[in-house]
Amino acid sequence: MRLVMRICAACALTIMLVGCGDDPDPERAEDRVAKAQKALADAQAEFATKTTEFCTSTATYITALDRYADVLTDTAPTVGDVKDAGKSLAAPRDDVVAKAGAVTQAQEDVADAQKDLAEATAALAAEQAKASGLPTPTPPPASPSAAPLVSSPTVNRVKQADADFTTAQQGITDQTPLKQASQQFNAAAVALQMSWLRLFHEAGCLDDEQQKQAEAAARAYTSALQQSLAGAGYYQGAVDGIYGPATVDAVSALQKAHGLPVTGTVDKATDAALQADLQAKGGAAAQQATASTAAVQQTLKLAGYWTGPVDGAWTPALTEALKAFQTALGVPATGTVDAATVAAVQKAIADAKQPAPTTTPTTTPSAGG
Repeated sequence: MRLVMRICAACALTIMLVGCGDDPDPERAEDRVAKAQKALADAQAEFATKTTEFCTSTATYITALDRYADVLTDTAPTVGDVKDAGKSLAAPRDDVVAKAGAVTQAQEDVADAQKDLAEATAALAAEQAKASGLPTPTPPPASPSAAPLVSSPTVNRVKQADADFTTAQQGITDQTPLKQASQQFNAAAVALQMSWLRLFHEAGCLDDEQQKQAEAAARAYTSALQQSLAGAGYYQGAVDGIYGPATVDAVSALQKAHGLPVTGTVDKATDAALQADLQAKGGAAAQQATASTAAVQQTLKLAGYWTGPVDGAWTPALTEALKAFQTALGVPATGTVDAATVAAVQKAIADAKQPAPTTTPTTTPSAGG
């Protein structure tokens, strides 16, 4: 009898030990799920915060880049100015790089939290099945890794443009002719700015409606550029609004023909060269050269930021008027008609169809120049 009792006691002890070693009971599993859900919500909130900070920092850097280019065009700089001006970009550049690292880490934290929640949910389902005497359910397949906030090609383009910008700066010496220094540096600055603008758009720094408008605006701008390049004899492809290899090659050919730095992007010197070629051809080509500038002037006049003539002539005063308008719209004040600006302009035009304001904004520059 004692032997039987000892065997029973041993069995009971074994059952207790095995029970203690099993997965948590349903109540503990539910608690684990609740904690995982909160952790995921916190991670998602942090990711949203870091994304907003990144977008704000990126807009600041884009604006700083354009101010850097303006030093070359608006203040008659010396070569020394060109060499030293990049120092003003160090802080905003470092900040946007740091913010990019923070948003990447936040995205990884969201992925980890999602994995933890999936594991906790599977454990709870197993406990509930066990308590009901049902077979343990098969866990769902793991979710694929989240796509990065910005694609690798876009990131690589920014890195390349940043390296080219540094190279351009280092290549300017006290013996470099001022005109050459300005052209080289402006070309590199515009290429870097355009690459960051693309990243700004791809990172979701615009809401859904703005994104749709920006895509339409970018396509319209590129179509107009392609038409101008075709009119000047540099582009033979379809006018499709896509800034692809054929458009890059056409811009590069224009730059090479005029002895400009070959970047494939339209900086101020490149735009001036294109307008000159179109004017030289006369007729429809010459009209096309002034059409896009006249459209900008008309838009600014509608909004109350341009008091000069709508004559299709781009002047420093027009650049300043556009910057003032961009500031009022809350987009980077680049002084160029980029996708983010046109998206905001479309809304402003609708608002501006009311009677013209009785006063002119204090930031409106005088016409001419």
